[in-house]
Amino acid sequence: MISVGTNSKMASNRTNAATSAASNADSEQTIRKKTIISPEDVLTLSKITEGYLCAPDANIYNIDFIRFKIRDLDTGMVLFEIAKPSVILEENQTEGKVEETDLNSGRFVRYQFTPKFLKLKLVGATVEFTVGSKPVNKFRMIERHYFRDKLLKTFDFEFGFCIPHSKNTCEHIYKFPNLDPESIKEMIQHPFETKSDSFYFVEDRLIMHNKAEYAYNGGV
Repeated sequence: MISVGTNSKMASNRTNAATSAASNADSEQTIRKKTIISPEDVLTLSKITEGYLCAPDANIYNIDFIRFKIRDLDTGMVLFEIAKPSVILEENQTEGKVEETDLNSGRFVRYQFTPKFLKLKLVGATVEFTVGSKPVNKFRMIERHYFRDKLLKTFDFEFGFCIPHSKNTCEHIYKFPNLDPESIKEMIQHPFETKSDSFYFVEDRLIMHNKAEYAYNGGV
């Protein structure tokens, strides 16, 4: 009787997972057909997207991210820093590294950190970016992090207004979710199965979509 019940539960879990995946795929395809993709649209997604929801040329404001830094707010230690070749990095010790990235398009990056990164509570993420000839109103980022098909955390940040031809620097505070020991173990043992979608909006219209993958087995 126990065996039958367990098998039924496993079958049910597989069915639910398949249904969820199909639902997300349907949702993603529906969103792709829209002329304007809004913040509300991407918040309906239940898993990482299979592709990009907008083309690079949707960035009509010529927003260009030229530097990115992550630091532990408790210690001040710089955990990771990357910049385009024209930007000089500060002389700080960094823990994380980029395994694979495309700085020219800025649409995909892979990060590698040590396991202790998963135990951090508050992290400051500083981004430096330039804008083109158009003013940027209501610049907003929605970033959703997943491990496999499980949503870990959604971050929602406002950049505000940016004047034309400006260079801007902003630090956002990430409050990481509390992870149970088993989840931490799984995330360490399965590098790059932790992923994120970063959606950028101007006046509630999607203009940029970036992706990232994460490994937490550095030094293991």
